Amino acid sequence: MQHAVPATNSTANAATSTTGSTKTVSVSEQTSVKYADLVSLDADDTNVSWSETDSTTIKLSGKTATVTGSGAKAANGSVTISEAGTYVLSGELTDGQIVVNVTDKGTVHLVLNGATIHDNDSAAIYIKEAGKAVITLQEGTENAVSDGTTYVYADDATDEPDAAIFSKADLTFNGTGKLNVTGNYNEGITSKDDLIIVSGTINVKAADDGIKGKDMLAVQEGTITVDAEGDGMKSTNDTDAEKGFVAIAGGTFDIQSGNDGIQAETALVTDDGTFNIVTGGGSANAPAKAEEGPFGGGGGGGGWGGGTPPTDMGTPPDGEPPADMPAADGTNAAGTAPASSADKASTTASDADAAATTTTETESTSAKALKAGTDLTVNGGTYTIDSMDDSLHSNSNVTINDGKISLESGDDGIHADLALTINGGTIVIAKSYEGLEGASITLNDGDVDVTSSDDGVNASGDITAATADAEAATGEDSTQAADTAAASNISVTETTGTTSTTADTDQADQSTDANTNTRPQGGAPGGMPGESAGNSELHINGGSLTVNADGDGLDSNGSIYMTGGTVIVNGPTNDGNGPLDYDGTFELSGGYLIAAGSSGMAQGTSESSTQNTIVMTFPETQKAGTLVHVQDSDGNNILTFAPAKDYQSVVISSPDLKEDGSYEIYSGGTSTGTATDGLYTDGTYSGGTKVVAFQSTSNVTWVNESGVTTANTGMGGPGGGRGQGGFGGGRNRTESGTTTDSTSTNATDSDNSAK
Repeated sequence: MQHAVPATNSTANAATSTTGSTKTVSVSEQTSVKYADLVSLDADDTNVSWSETDSTTIKLSGKTATVTGSGAKAANGSVTISEAGTYVLSGELTDGQIVVNVTDKGTVHLVLNGATIHDNDSAAIYIKEAGKAVITLQEGTENAVSDGTTYVYADDATDEPDAAIFSKADLTFNGTGKLNVTGNYNEGITSKDDLIIVSGTINVKAADDGIKGKDMLAVQEGTITVDAEGDGMKSTNDTDAEKGFVAIAGGTFDIQSGNDGIQAETALVTDDGTFNIVTGGGSANAPAKAEEGPFGGGGGGGGWGGGTPPTDMGTPPDGEPPADMPAADGTNAAGTAPASSADKASTTASDADAAATTTTETESTSAKALKAGTDLTVNGGTYTIDSMDDSLHSNSNVTINDGKISLESGDDGIHADLALTINGGTIVIAKSYEGLEGASITLNDGDVDVTSSDDGVNASGDITAATADAEAATGEDSTQAADTAAASNISVTETTGTTSTTADTDQADQSTDANTNTRPQGGAPGGMPGESAGNSELHINGGSLTVNADGDGLDSNGSIYMTGGTVIVNGPTNDGNGPLDYDGTFELSGGYLIAAGSSGMAQGTSESSTQNTIVMTFPETQKAGTLVHVQDSDGNNILTFAPAKDYQSVVISSPDLKEDGSYEIYSGGTSTGTATDGLYTDGTYSGGTKVVAFQSTSNVTWVNESGVTTANTGMGGPGGGRGQGGFGGGRNRTESGTTTDSTSTNATDSDNSAK
């Protein structure tokens, strides 16, 4: 009935292979998994035809039923079907059961032709044994199936059935009629084998899970509404890697669930459809997040990442260290110890135990919207999601090839434990703790807009292969395990056209070779000089990415590589985070980059970049909406941008910037052009104040109001992300105090044609 999930799952630009204890993630292969790769229907699945002469009719009336034809018997208020064939049900059964017990493994075709079935103490429809059961919702009819709040079992060891419609065989729904299912005891619809919905209108209300298949849950089409206290729709096989998946070709889905919306034990694939999903009461119900201080941590695992605080933190381009920056004696600029050190040290054992208990209870509840134990692939569709937990989540890889996706999340907008790849579509994350998160994040195409209360994009996640495999097998949330697991070795190697991430549990193999993981010197990279950067990577090859972040804008515990596309970063406004935060290098060779925010932890691109960058630090904070305009000395427009937040530093990279060019930067003024995400095209800029004119001297030019400055390689702030705290996010700069080719900063007007 279905094609097996390949032993090696491949998704677009996120192919995963497992060999022994080492897991490799490749972010170069252009492949995709679709519904048709996983599911194939046979003639029985799509058969909706029947005739009175070729079927047995079952007329329900109160607590009795009348059977006309062979293969079924009515007794004691219930109907037992013992032969393969077609059975047409109509009328109302107020307290009884339809039992299918066909030992020859034939196909039983049940036609609900205006039937209402209720059982007070068991499943209303119980497929006990059959080769397959097909339930057809007759065109133009409305049908209802329900159970009571308490079941009576033969003995204490028996716990099945436990759903209003319960099947131990493959179960398929088809037809164009309507079915209302109420699972008062536990679940609405459950199959212990395959569960396929070909078509129909199905409404489910359940005390626990709404619609559940074991080996697979597949939907080809239909209108499905689920109101469930537990999971909305799910598959549960956790013992066979080729089963336990959810595949959706299309349909309309309206899901409200206390826990996960759609959850697959292994792969989750959606080709098309319209999805409206609310989990856990929505993002407004998310538990409060621990605030991440200026030196990483967040989520309770912060600190210095081993060792002692460095004695030379460096100073940012504005010349003043952030107030919370630790000094050599462990105090901050105000002479007091940061709360994250002294306060935590005084925590009593009982407080710690209580906190641990609270954390465990909070993290045990999963209320994600789309959740996959292995790969999550979105090939298309329209999604409106309001989730208490992650909106899209995979314990392995997430690949988005197309679709219109609108998310509000109480945690991550889109999270992948391994590779997150976006090849197309329109994604708006209007609310999140962190917008995009994965060990390796790749944007090849599409339009992505992220709003986050912490990091906008966070490439992080050093996890062991054993942890990843265990979580993929069980479908458990990976977040807690990743947070508390010991640091593992995820090596990053560069090959022609391919970037691979390998997770290995042997920490003794950690590489410090200059050609692999050693933090490069020069170009003002982050982190302590000589220390290894993380292994996470952010790749931007095309599309557009707009970030509005209260934490770091783009954050990589390893490196960032940009070859194309347009990236706009707004925020943060606090000096404890930066618009750009990377621990390795930021190699930029194409595209447009504008990152405006605070200056305390500001980073630019790396000297190894082949496209030129300007990093401008203003003498004071500029108000949101105040234009930044860059033009060359001949008056040709390079860029006009209106940041959405207050800012003091701006990073600008454009193919139009030359290494030896002469440029002028203006502040304020107006533009008659058209602004998209604050970036103006066409029109004329005028009325601004010239802040500085300068001669670019390298491919990364640091500038303040006095002219060109030198950004030394200083110790940066710590990398954040999932409570793994500690140092590693080099973001601080020092100024040399010298200027080059500086000119007057008196107010002058500029009136130039913009692009």
